[in-house]
Amino acid sequence: MKLKKNPVTGMKDILPKEMKIRDHVIRLIKDTYSHFGFSSMETSCVEHIENLNSNQGGENEKLIFKILKRGEKLKLKDAKEEADLVDCGLRYDLTIPLCRYYSNNASQLPSPFKSLQIGNVWRADRPQRGRFRQFMQCDIDILGESTNLAEIELILASTTLLEKLDFHDFTIRINDRRILKAMAAYSGFLEKDYDTVFIILDKMDKILLDGVIQELEKAGFARKSVEKYIELLQVITPDSVGVRLMKERLYNFLEPSYADELITIIDRVNASKDANFRIVFDPTLVRGMSYYTGPIFEISIDKQGESIAGGGRYDEIIEKFTGQDIPACGLSIGFERIVMLLLERNYQISEIVKKKAYLLDKNLSSKVIGQVIRRAMKERKNGCTVNLSMMKKNKKFQKEQLKSEGYMEIEEIFVDKL
Repeated sequence: MKLKKNPVTGMKDILPKEMKIRDHVIRLIKDTYSHFGFSSMETSCVEHIENLNSNQGGENEKLIFKILKRGEKLKLKDAKEEADLVDCGLRYDLTIPLCRYYSNNASQLPSPFKSLQIGNVWRADRPQRGRFRQFMQCDIDILGESTNLAEIELILASTTLLEKLDFHDFTIRINDRRILKAMAAYSGFLEKDYDTVFIILDKMDKILLDGVIQELEKAGFARKSVEKYIELLQVITPDSVGVRLMKERLYNFLEPSYADELITIIDRVNASKDANFRIVFDPTLVRGMSYYTGPIFEISIDKQGESIAGGGRYDEIIEKFTGQDIPACGLSIGFERIVMLLLERNYQISEIVKKKAYLLDKNLSSKVIGQVIRRAMKERKNGCTVNLSMMKKNKKFQKEQLKSEGYMEIEEIFVDKL
């Protein structure tokens, strides 16, 4: 039987050119976030199915790669429901695993715990541009910090990273899930319908305001409620003044301190930023995950119009593991999208390390080859990157390839040269 050379649908092979960019981005991520006090950690790629199916991951819970029980535990003939067959699955994000990790290791971790986690996740999604079934995620989270200092640190750390990656002129949209609920209550929607309203509102950037109105009415909501809701969206300005206006409008539905917290985040980020970006209040921002409990935010590049980072506060997940109320807030950088955009713009990594290549003639004696190897080892110890390879017939093409990989100094070794 002939083996298949193509990767499984939704997966991909990574060529050296892309891998070089990926490694560079990871190095920059670790270096930048470490200066903000984040510590690298890692969780298992396999999680308990109960954790993955805990109604925390929204639509992602429909996309889990589930793993069958092994050995004697797997009894296919006797299985009556999924629980008889499956006991774990591949993680679809890094947040649920982090919360389990913290719950299990809290006694050995500082408080607050500032974590940096980079790892692959898996979703049985439909592949499309920039989206695969296996992809790298990069999360920073602060666990045990109840104040808005957590949100401010997450935003400033990530905008610092984006600047270092040569992304400029980006926008941070910010909202609060509690404001979303207050807006829905003010407009007359029933609490049981909030998720439906939010799902429709989340499509605003694709279907625009008229599309949102049509879908709300199509869903059977009262015209009066829809009109009241839309009016609320249209009178709010995209700054801290807009949050104050929202606070006044929702006086009987919103705890004033929630709006004040959002104003503080916006004002302090603006006062502290070095990068060229805007932070704006966006009452239409929803974020898909149902586990968010407070402020939520999303970062997009203005020219591309694509979101490359997002996150928010999720204060209730760890309590489900431990019974203890532990505040938590996190932000995920769109690692794969960033790499894709860097490749599309032919991003060049500035390399300080000297790169040298030796092309060895096939007629060289073992003694001469040994001399070249010893010379290369000495140069490597001195910090130089040295590539040894045998000379090919098409020497011109071989040298062009080496130059494309950054080897600007290429030396050909013949018998009569040593």
